Amino acid sequence: MGEEGKQRRTQLGGSLPVPNVQSLAASCTSPSTVPDRYLRPDLDGHVVVHGDAEQLPVIDLAVLLGEGRPSSRDEAAKLRSACEDWGFFQLVNHGVGEEAVESMKAAMEGFFSQPLEEKMGSSEQRAGSIEGYGQAFVVSDEQKLDWGDMLFFYAQPPDLKNTRLWPSHPPTFRSALEKYSMEVKKVALSLLRQLGGELGLEAEELTGLFQEGVQGVRMNYYPHHTGRLLGISPHSDAVGLTLLLQVNPVQGLQIRRAGRWIPVCPMPGALVVNVGDVLQILSNGQYKSIEHRVIINAEKERLSIAAFHSPNLDCLIGPLPELVKEGEQRYNTLRSEDYARLVISSKLDGKNLLDSMKVRA
Repeated sequence: MGEEGKQRRTQLGGSLPVPNVQSLAASCTSPSTVPDRYLRPDLDGHVVVHGDAEQLPVIDLAVLLGEGRPSSRDEAAKLRSACEDWGFFQLVNHGVGEEAVESMKAAMEGFFSQPLEEKMGSSEQRAGSIEGYGQAFVVSDEQKLDWGDMLFFYAQPPDLKNTRLWPSHPPTFRSALEKYSMEVKKVALSLLRQLGGELGLEAEELTGLFQEGVQGVRMNYYPHHTGRLLGISPHSDAVGLTLLLQVNPVQGLQIRRAGRWIPVCPMPGALVVNVGDVLQILSNGQYKSIEHRVIINAEKERLSIAAFHSPNLDCLIGPLPELVKEGEQRYNTLRSEDYARLVISSKLDGKNLLDSMKVRA
């Protein structure tokens, strides 16, 4: 890792230290023993029941990439509709190899199965950085805390990546993360290329912003509990595109649609993809980022892996000129590195961060 990349990584910001939730869950066996900062007495429980739940759109990447075929054009129209109306979809036949997926799952499970001392010893977060084992978006001693632990690393670009922080146990962890992150990024770029085409942009205009962009991989561990808790507070992702891998078959992800929380039921072998705030800004509001949250299962732990894709740190984040009609720019423009710093220094709070980027009349 170059000196410039190291300096940038440490200057993007960090998170305040908080207790480890996995160990806290072992001692707080009833809601009455959970610290107040985790309790959500006003938790909105209005969810569409599973029998009536609306189903996320399903996009077949193999069909989508079958260039020139009628089925490919139909799939591209479905993709655009999903990103304009839902902001979320399930991606099947995505091309990430089964070996890469299973190795990444096993590596994550192996890490979180270790004693706390070993996890902290190998990958504890350092002051001023969100990389490592801990939490993110904790900016004050008063805010409510999420019932979950994370393991987060920058996987791309090379000058931002610091593999010395990556766990050495299980022994396959580093190679698994390297392979999985590379394959997932290829998928993200394929989707961005299609999404740019649907907006009428030149072939590589949108993907060019992400080709050397920042990829962060976050592994989420949510211990089970019966209390009124949240694994992740309601928010929209402050990135371009997120690809989520469900590690074990425990539901918890919910999206906010028409004022209701709808459970996401991942299809076997699929990736759950969602539009982030950056893509909404770049598209000048044509593609929509959607608020989502994670609820806690009363009986089983939940594990997932999110790969976040953002533009390179040297570009500008703002509506692309071709998508702005005279007088209709909806969002301000900000340097990508400054935007990343703003994101890391903010708590998860609905769509407030995106709203702060809006052009005021």
